[in-house]
This record gives sequence, C-alpha cells and structure tokens, in this order.
Amino acid sequence: MNLHLPTYTHHSRLSSRIKKLEQNLQAAKDYQEWRDVALELDDATGRQDWKLDNTSPYYDYELIADRLTRLRRYRLERKDVELVRILREGLHHDLGNIGHPLLYSHAYIGTKKLIEDYIEEVCQCLYYVCEHDFDFLPAADKYCFFEDTKHSYGQPALMFSGGATLGLFHTGVCKALHAQDLLPKVFSGSSAGALMAGMLGTHTDEELMDLYDGDGFYQHAFRFRKLVEILKGGGIADVNVLKVFLRQNLGNYTFEEAFARTGRHINIAVAPFEGSQSPRIMNELTSPYLLMWSAALASCAVPVLFPPVKLTAKNAEGKNSPYMSSLRWVDGSVRSDFPRTRIARLYNINYTIACQVNPHIVPFMQNDVQRYRKDLLSWPSKIVRGQGKVLAMGAMDFTRERFGRMPTVRRMLDHGYGIIGQRYYGDVNIVGSYNLRHYTYMLKNPSKQLFRILQQEGERATWPKISGIATHARIGKTLEHCLEILNAKRLALLSQSVNDEDCAKTLLAIESRRVHPAQI
Repeated sequence: MNLHLPTYTHHSRLSSRIKKLEQNLQAAKDYQEWRDVALELDDATGRQDWKLDNTSPYYDYELIADRLTRLRRYRLERKDVELVRILREGLHHDLGNIGHPLLYSHAYIGTKKLIEDYIEEVCQCLYYVCEHDFDFLPAADKYCFFEDTKHSYGQPALMFSGGATLGLFHTGVCKALHAQDLLPKVFSGSSAGALMAGMLGTHTDEELMDLYDGDGFYQHAFRFRKLVEILKGGGIADVNVLKVFLRQNLGNYTFEEAFARTGRHINIAVAPFEGSQSPRIMNELTSPYLLMWSAALASCAVPVLFPPVKLTAKNAEGKNSPYMSSLRWVDGSVRSDFPRTRIARLYNINYTIACQVNPHIVPFMQNDVQRYRKDLLSWPSKIVRGQGKVLAMGAMDFTRERFGRMPTVRRMLDHGYGIIGQRYYGDVNIVGSYNLRHYTYMLKNPSKQLFRILQQEGERATWPKISGIATHARIGKTLEHCLEILNAKRLALLSQSVNDEDCAKTLLAIESRRVHPAQI
C-alpha cells in the first residue's frame, strides 16, 4: 500500500495546483496576468507536450515541416532566387490546414510549435528579402513582389453581431485586440454591431482610447412610446431618440469621409423593408456618400421595436439629401448578421473574427470542439440540429407559398427565414456567455456600470483567442511592415535624388504598377 502513496500524493498535489491555477485564470485582471497563468496551466496539464508533438490529424504537418526546412535552408545558404520563388508561390493563410480551429482549442494558449516555427521563419524570410538588394529583383520589382504577395495573402475582418445594449460587449473585444495591436482594418456590423463598427470608423487611434472608457455611450438610446403613440403607427421605441444617440456618437461623416479620416473599412448591414429585395452592406465602395449614422440607424431598426427608416446621404454641396428615397430599410441582422461572403469579395478577406452577442443566437452557439466532433456520440446532436433547421425553413417556405400575398405575414416569414438560414460563425468566434440576468440588460439605456460589466465580459472572452489571432495575423502584419519600409526607402530616394533619371524611372515604375516581378 505504501508503494502507491507517493504516486497518489503527487496526483493529489497536481490536481490541487491545476484547480488553483484555473481559479487564478478566472480572476485575472488583465491579459498579461491571464497569459502567465495560462502558460502555467498548459505545463501543469501536459498540454505543453501536445504543442511539442508535431503530429495531428487536423493539419498536414509533413508539408509544413518540409516548407520550414526549405525556407530556412534557402535563407541561411543565401539561395535568394529559390527563396523568393518559394515565398511567392506558397504563402497562404490556411496552408496545410494550419488555420483549423481545433489546433487553437486544445491548449490554453498557443498551438503546435511546428506551426509557430514555420510562421516565424516565413516572417524572417520576408524581412530578409525586404532588407537585402538583389540583382535579379530591382527596387520596383521588389515593391511589386510584396504588394502582390500581400494581396494574394489577404487580410482579416472583424464582424460584430446585433444584440441591442448587449452590444457593449463589443467594446471589450476591441479593447483587448487593440491592446495587442491586433485590430484588423476591415469591420462589419449589424444592428448594435453597426454602432461599434461606426465608432471604429469615425474615431482615430487616439480617440479610440476615450471610446474604450465609454465616452459618449452614457446617453439615452431608447425611449419607449406610450400606447397612444404606438396606436398611431411606428414601433414600440422612439426612433428619433436613437437617431440623436447615433448622430452624437458617429458624427456627420459619410463612409467616404470616415475612411479618409481613419483608414478603416466599415461595412454596415441593412435589409430592405420589402422582403423581395436582398440585404445590402454599406461601405466606402458601395455607398461612399451615405451618412454612417443613417446606415447605423437603419441597421438598428429592429422590426416591431422601431419602424423602417429612410437613408440619408450628402449631396455634392455637402447638404443632407435622401438616399434611394423610394426605399425603407430595417435591421441588417435579421437577414445578414455576418456578411462574410460579400466583404470577402470586396476586401480580399482570408479569415474572419466573429463577435456574437445576439440573445436569440448565443444559447444555440457551439464551441469549436462541439462543432468539429466526429465521434458516434455526436451524431444525434448533429442530426437534430441539421434536420431541425431544414424542417423550420421548409415550413416557412410552405407558409410563404400560401400566405405570401399578405405583406405583413410575408415580411415576418422572410425575416424568420433569414434568421434561421444564416451562418453565425467565423473562423475565430468570440461569444458572450449568458444567464437570465443578461436578458434584462437588452433594452436598458447604457450606464457607466453596465458599460463596465459588459466590456469586461468582452475582454475576458477575447483573451483565450488572442494567441490564435496573433498567429493568424503575423504574416500579414509582416507584409504590411515590409511595404512600409520600402515606401520609406522610396520617399528617401525621391527627396535625395529628385533629378536623378534612374531614380525617377524606378519611382514611376512603382507608382504606375507597370513593372511586375521579374521572371526569375
């Protein structure tokens, strides 16, 4: 019996240590503290060993190991031609399936060391090419190499769901990502998410710090109308109060003006009141002269709660004018909460971060492990969920065919069909954790206390995702930095050798994009 006592004691101490670390993780006050505890937990639970084991059924580890070896050898042996070629032909965000969600769900922080080593080597190789001069790759060709590679690699997008006042959760997500320099340049938002996207689009980096403190949020966004007012028409809540709230927070910027101010691509989802038309996303490309607060107001116009609204743009003289005056618009989340396909086409998106707080969606969301389970025990749940969706959409189709001539019924069915038929997941998902108390927050006017509660929940939900997002983002950020370095060199050439004919030709080639990477 005594022979087994040391083993039992060791397991007991280890179990106590893990439990204590888990408690510390829950009590962490900032990301750095959370990260330090998470690394200890990975070590205590054996997950660190999992990281060191290159094998996994979720990615092609042999392909990644081979490319890592070749990249490192070409760089160290200065085989520059081969290095440039392998970089240009092989950079892909999900090469060998290294973006698989389960590779970032097993450990508390980080993923397979092979993947991290591969990404580190790619970045070193990119800086090597950027900083050295090669006879076969003149300055103009090098600039084009990085620009084309960045375009083919793509960029991330952050998508905010609706959720009324629960959308304050989004501020915590942004605060946590901003602190780690991980905020993308492309955002989409619907309903409450449209406000968050609009705030990002109209505030500079310096102004965002005030935004994270809640500056401007403590105002009345909701005023519920009296029964007499409701009977005269309109929604349960006063749309004019919401309009004032949005104008105060978003200013009077058009999408074009907001982009010029911040450099952020803002997409706001809206849906035509008439269900026969498809939902749209508004941004600086599709609707440059549309006022951002107007698009946010339409996206917040939840049917029944608010009446459908008309959109407002700026005319050539800078005055407000109707936008497609014959149409009325409603909440974008009922038809297109996450318009990932559309923004992917417009902005060359390689992966999406979905921030979901919609109260009718969150209870049905699954984590990555649940979604990607393939064992026999997972089949009943998958069948019920899949068939339930098919049956619900089929029932709505059947009803629409028979009652489609009644506009009110038709619109309700269209909205219901849109809610059930949407995809609510991104490549990375940050989801609120709800209890009954959260449903009492939904239509409360923002207060300082409520802002702090929901913002902190958003931060804490984001911390476990940061290491994965940072891994996804690193190559794209390196490509951006290399282009900044090359642009700085170009400007230096311009200031030093304005009259130099060769310099002028190089700059002209870069600007015109007529020169493409040499045939190596």
